[in-house]
Order: sequence, then C-alpha cells, then structure tokens
Amino acid sequence: MKKKEQKAILYFGNDKKRIFRTILFIIADIFSVLLATVGALWVRFDFSFTGIDRYFLGNALKMLPFNIASVIIIYTLFKLYISVWRYASASELLEVVMAVISNSALQVIVFIVFKVHIPRSYYLFYMAILGGLTLLSRFSYRLIRVIKNKGGVFRKRDTFSNVLIVGAGAAGNSIMKEMESSQMLSKKVKCLIDDNPGCHGKVMRGVPIVGGREAIPDAVKKYEIDEIVIAIPTASKTEIKKLVEICKETGCKLEIVPGIYQLINGEVSVSQLREVDIEDLLGREPAKINVDEVAGYVKGKTVMVTGGGGSIGSELCRQVAKHEPKRLIIVDIYENNAYDIQQELKRKYPELDLVVLIASVRNTLRINQIFEEYRPNIVYHAAAHKHVPLMEDSPGEAIKNNVFGTYKTAKAADRYGVEKFVLVSTDKAVNPTNIMGASKRMCEMVVQMMNEQSKTDFVAVRFGNVLGSNGSVIPLFKKQIAAGGPVTVTDPNIIRYFMTIPEAVSLIMQAGAYAKGGEIFVLDMGEPVKIVDLAENLIKLSGYRVGDDIEIVFTGLRPGEKMYEEMLMKEEGLKSTANNLIHIGKPIDFDRELFKTQLDELDVISREEPWKVKKAVSEIVTTYQYKGE
Repeated sequence: MKKKEQKAILYFGNDKKRIFRTILFIIADIFSVLLATVGALWVRFDFSFTGIDRYFLGNALKMLPFNIASVIIIYTLFKLYISVWRYASASELLEVVMAVISNSALQVIVFIVFKVHIPRSYYLFYMAILGGLTLLSRFSYRLIRVIKNKGGVFRKRDTFSNVLIVGAGAAGNSIMKEMESSQMLSKKVKCLIDDNPGCHGKVMRGVPIVGGREAIPDAVKKYEIDEIVIAIPTASKTEIKKLVEICKETGCKLEIVPGIYQLINGEVSVSQLREVDIEDLLGREPAKINVDEVAGYVKGKTVMVTGGGGSIGSELCRQVAKHEPKRLIIVDIYENNAYDIQQELKRKYPELDLVVLIASVRNTLRINQIFEEYRPNIVYHAAAHKHVPLMEDSPGEAIKNNVFGTYKTAKAADRYGVEKFVLVSTDKAVNPTNIMGASKRMCEMVVQMMNEQSKTDFVAVRFGNVLGSNGSVIPLFKKQIAAGGPVTVTDPNIIRYFMTIPEAVSLIMQAGAYAKGGEIFVLDMGEPVKIVDLAENLIKLSGYRVGDDIEIVFTGLRPGEKMYEEMLMKEEGLKSTANNLIHIGKPIDFDRELFKTQLDELDVISREEPWKVKKAVSEIVTTYQYKGE
C-alpha cells in the first residue's frame, strides 16, 4: 500500500490542485475524442449532420470506448498529463503531435483488424481535429509563444555538456529555452531539481524533475552531469550557500544565475546573463601587454610596493610575485587591505619571501627605517589619496599624503640606492581642475626633479580610470543595482578613458623596464567611454532593463570634476616606445630650485593653514584651473 501511495505522489505530486488539473485534462480529452469522432464524419459529409451516414456513425460510436481508452493510455505514455504546461514549449508541441499520430495509427490498425467500416478520409479528419483540440487544451495562452520559438528544438548538436538545473521555475525555464534554441551553446539539460515536492516526478520541456536538493549527488552520477546551474533568483544568501555546499562536493562546474527572473517575458537572452566581466564594460578589446617580455628585471630583486593593499597596488604585488623576486615588501597604512593581499600571496606563492609592513608614507622616520633595513632595488609607489570629491573637502590631506608622501619616499629611494622608482600617476594630473589632480601633477614634478639629482631612475606612469578599483564607478554601480537603483551618473555627456586593473599594472611594469629616468609614460587607451553607456551596459548585464527595472539619475558634476580627461598637456610631445601602446610624454621644464622652495612653504601651509592649500598649489602648478573660493 505504501509503495502505491509513493507512486501516486511521484506521479501526481502531493498538491491537490495538480491532481484536479490532471482530472480536468482527462475529462477534456474524453470530450475531444467525442468531438473528433463526430466532427470527422461531419467534415467528411460536407459539414452536414443530417447528411452523415447512420451506418458509419454507428460504427464510430461503437468504437468510442476504445478511442477514449487508447487516448488516455497513449497521452499518459507521452507525459501529457504531467508536463508543466505553463512553461510549455516546442518540446511539448512535438510530444502532443507524436501522441496524436500514435493514437490515430493505432485506431487505423484496430479498425482494420476488427473490420470496422468507416470512410478512409475519416482517419485524417479525426487526427486533425483531435490534435487541434489537444493543443488547445494544453497550450491555450502559450500557443502564440510556442509557434514563435519552436524552430530551435530541431537543431542538431554534435556534443553536449550535461547540465543539471536547480530550480524548476521561470529562471530554469528560461535557461532551458536558451539551451534548446541557441546554436552558440553545446549544453543539454538532463534533469531538474526543485524543493517543491509537487514538482517531483513531473517533466518540464521534456526534462524530468527528479527531486529536491538531497537528490543532487545521485542525479549527478545517474545523468553524468558536467555542470550545475543554480537558477533560484529569489533565494536568500543563506539558501544559496547551502546549495553551493551540496553542489561543490559533486565536482561539477557550478554557475549561479542572478536576476534571471527578469527573463520570464523572454525579452532578454539568458546568454547575456553571466558573471559580469569588467572587460565587457570597457567598450574595446583590452590592451594586451606581454608582461613576460619586460618583467625580467624583477626576477631576483627586492621589490617594494607602497599602497600595496589597494586596487593597483595589490595587482602589482600579484604580478611581481609571478616573476620570482628575491623579496616582495608590501607597505600600506590600511591593515585590512594589507592582510588580505598577504593571505592571498601566501596561499598562491608559499615560497615567496614576503614582508608586509603597516606604515604611512608621510612618516619620514618610518620610511627611512624600512628602506635602510630592506634595501629595495625597485619601488612601485602606488600609495595615494585618489577620491576627487573627498580631497576637495580636505586639500591639506591630499597634499600631505600625495605630494609629501611621494617626496619622502623618493628621497629615501635616492638615499638607499634604489635602481628604479615608478610613480603611479593619473590623467587627472593634466590641466587639473581639482586638488587631487593637482597633487598628482606635483608628484610627477617631484619625480622629474629627483631624477636629475639621483642615480635612481625615477619615472611616472599616467593612465585613466581603472575599472573595478575600490571607489570607482563599477563597484558603485553594482551596489546601486543590488539595492534596486537608481544608478547615479553626474552628467549624460561625461566621458572617461578606461582600462582594467591588469592593463594598468602591465603598463606600470613595462614602464619600469623601459625607464631611463625622467619619463612620463602614457598608455594608448583607445576611445573614451561615456559613463552613461557604462551604466546602461552594467544594468543590462545584471539582468535588468534600463528605466523599467533600474533607473539612471543624473546628479550634476561634482566639485572639481571635468566633463572629460586629457592624457597629455599641450606642451608635452609624444615619443614612441618598442610597444606601440605605450608612449613617452616629453617632460615640461620648470625651475627646480623654485619648486623646492615652494614645497617647503606648502609643507607648512598644509599642516598649519590647510584652507590656503588650493591657492598655494595654483601658484606651483600653473595648469591647475583654480577658480578661488
């Protein structure tokens, strides 16, 4: 008795509504057989009921019980009573057609064997009417959509990756539809998992729903699964974590589809929904720089990275670590970032001689102690305050950290015999309209000045905005999208040059290889990108519709912000290098002795009268577009 009950639950589910729907389908099919039987004769006899031959009508009605029984049995075999019809597709259409053809063929055989006389055209009309009524009862509101999308079902594929989908809802349905119809995909969904017991034992798009999450390990073995897709966008992080814990033990490739519930209306392709790759938002192919050609000078050397826990600094550490330095020294004031990169490098490069130090580049004594003890050969100086609006409100801190932090580190590099000192600069240093950009221009001037009086090769590397860095637009946009919007853009026409973090770091390392001293290296970054386009792309790649789901709001330019950034000043020329993506800007000449005097004065002002900093900086950086306050 228990086994029968289990089978009943497996077949119908334990949902009374589903059982009721199944009964309704059976009743509908009984009426369809009756209508098809009479209708076929009605069509055969010129659409006239009175014209129907009573002999033929009697024979047809006599076989009515057989026709009804055969339809129920064959439809059951073709799973027409357990398919999830609200997600019906071309797969279900094919099943209906095959079931009707099979039933009609059986009818012909039985009628001939038992010598039931009926007009030959009756069989064709019967099959057509029965098929139409069956489709009508199953598809109803889905019929138009089925016709639109049915073409993809019949495409042939040579090889497949077997896929298990967790979630037999709208998200799972959308993924299956894409995998059925796209020539770009070589994946085949073999089974579905859903925690709703009412779905167990049913099929969706011809694919069985084999059980709840506890059935995942067995299903992976049984169906030889290669990939698992978790398609439950409404699940909490806790639930997702539990599913991941189960799935990761199977050894299958695991993917999670976010926000796919937006695809229920079919307006967006599932192929667009994947983990957003920063390069996708660049608007151009990433610049490919062969780091191996230029990173040889790192091998066997002691390398120091200031600001080593930041976005650029940490990537510098990763790339340096690949090239077997004698020792890597990470200096950062923020302990959490320093700790994160320390643990990552220890895990990836256990043999690396790694030193992580908490220190401020503002602290002259501390910086000198570090240089004296560790004697670095190469220094990448990435420590800086970089946020434009914040520095506008705290100009004294921008100068103390950026300008004098660079100056103190550069003097220590000179004092302790560093071979190469590479400054990480920015395009905001060109004709700056904000104190952050002006401070970075002064950093470049410090590097140029130090290069003339030192045996160390001092160079600067200038590049645009870095996609995905801490505080950049991408992380901000992602947070805003996750919160449901709106996404804020300062101006619809604002444009920026963009590069990825690996690109920026490759440039920095390549500059170190080319460095002869005093250069400002500039990357050919291609065409600038409109920020609003970037925002729209990210919204779409996250599975939302611009305007309908997530709005973009324009907030106006922030203090000191430009509509566009420049890579070179007019006075600077461009000189080619061995890499056609990298150019050298001719340094702008300035009075070094005057600059030293101005630095001494600015040092006092930044500490004692920070409100006078902007004016003082405008007298040093003549291209600083200071409008007064």
